[in-house]
Amino acid sequence: MDVFKIKSSNGGFDGTLVDILETEDVPEISFDANSVLNLEFFDSTDFSEGCATSTSATTSADADPSDAFTGTTFGSPDSVESASVESPPTIGKCPPPTADDSSFVVRNDPPIATGSGKKDCGGFFVADSSKDAVVKSFIPCKICGDKASGYHYGVTSCEGCKGFFRRSIQKQIEYRCLRDGKCLVIRLNRNRCQFCRFKKCLSVGMSRDSVRYGRVPKKPRDSPRLSSEGSSTVSSSSSGGPLHMVESTVVASSSQLASIVTDIEGSNSDELSVQDIINLVSHAHSAFCTYTDDLLKNLNRKPVASLFQRGKEDFQVKDPLEKHRIWLWQQYANRVTPSVQQVVEFAKRIPEFCDFTQDDQLILIKLGFFEVWLNHIAKTTTESTMTFDDGYYFTKQQLEIMYDLDYANSFFTFSNVLNNYLLSDQEIGLFSALILLAVDRPGIVEPRAISRTRDRLSEALRMQIMQSRPDEAASMKLIVELNDKIGELRTLSAKHCVHLNWIKTNWSIMRLPPLFAEIFDIPKCEEDLQ
Repeated sequence: MDVFKIKSSNGGFDGTLVDILETEDVPEISFDANSVLNLEFFDSTDFSEGCATSTSATTSADADPSDAFTGTTFGSPDSVESASVESPPTIGKCPPPTADDSSFVVRNDPPIATGSGKKDCGGFFVADSSKDAVVKSFIPCKICGDKASGYHYGVTSCEGCKGFFRRSIQKQIEYRCLRDGKCLVIRLNRNRCQFCRFKKCLSVGMSRDSVRYGRVPKKPRDSPRLSSEGSSTVSSSSSGGPLHMVESTVVASSSQLASIVTDIEGSNSDELSVQDIINLVSHAHSAFCTYTDDLLKNLNRKPVASLFQRGKEDFQVKDPLEKHRIWLWQQYANRVTPSVQQVVEFAKRIPEFCDFTQDDQLILIKLGFFEVWLNHIAKTTTESTMTFDDGYYFTKQQLEIMYDLDYANSFFTFSNVLNNYLLSDQEIGLFSALILLAVDRPGIVEPRAISRTRDRLSEALRMQIMQSRPDEAASMKLIVELNDKIGELRTLSAKHCVHLNWIKTNWSIMRLPPLFAEIFDIPKCEEDLQ
């Protein structure tokens, strides 16, 4: 422990089960013991590999689905540019990603003014209301990557890190790190480990003897493009593995933040036309949802029961039905988990989402993820099966084993009704954004800001539905019914949480992806129970 001291088939269950459960090779990715969503999963700029893996329709029947996220880290909700499309479309054209788009390119240049008066917003060009648009200068805080307010204690830094350093040296606080001084420090988790934050302050040159206050000048002294201090790389040990891949991830740097956060923070959704919002959200959905029409066209469906094999470990479970339930949950969790990353990337591209407070962003993602995912997978659900994006499907009977009859019936009823609406991918994307931006989530700090953005999204969905359907009365009825569906999703999510209590009780005999455990507050070790 480091210490700082400051001085100065049909896939159904047929009753014949093997005695031992299969064990999954789930990657061991490091987490804090806190119940909140661990942001180390959102620190990477490499999203393409996990996305491409999860969308593959040609996966081998014996492939481990956990491979879809092995060694893949996730971009921070604060670093919105962590995975942008290489060739952003102009307004009016939002083509789905092509085969060439499978490798998303991170642009390492600050935003530049375009001759057409458009600005880059979340990796997509949108019309700027001002013909003489001026690109704002952006200097990142060299500690956490947030927008710097000036030169404090000898370093370009934000108000938060300036105040943190001042309090640390004035009060001579002793900090401790529970992770050997290897925590990543970014805006969204900078308060998580004060030891590593103070260590970062010192490493970039902060000193009480170098006090020079002042706002960032119009012509910054430190160019984001040339600054090497704006990004921090944590060296990995020679042992390698997923943990060290996470720890060696380059934190959101000045060039990444400069190329997208400036525009996001400076753009009010009121400046965007309704059509702009439709295009932005629709393109984000197309880029980061693996349940779109194009991707599902050639999906090769196969029963998840075909993966059931004799395991290598005895989990000391005697009841055959209990064994089957555990195995089904493991398969289910492995296939749900990659969607967490995709929903995060989608959320970061919703206009104004990154203007919300750090805590509000995390609350919206953590509490809204499952409802958004249900909205997506409903498209592949029939009267008796639920198919994942890798082609493996669960039967209704298997869901009854995992949950119960009531949940299974509610889910299939919801999915079938939603499918009868024949929503387009654009409409599903806008509907997903509405689901995510729920102002009544517990713990929301600024509901008014979220409500304003949600109203704009609601208008965008209404406009899209009215434009795509000739019958105005039927369109208005659909809008009302979709609003009711949000309530049904809430009910399904609540039932899901109740059934998770069984997993929380039996966590020690299950092998679940760490991110699945993290987002649903399932213990991963004994420390989580303290």
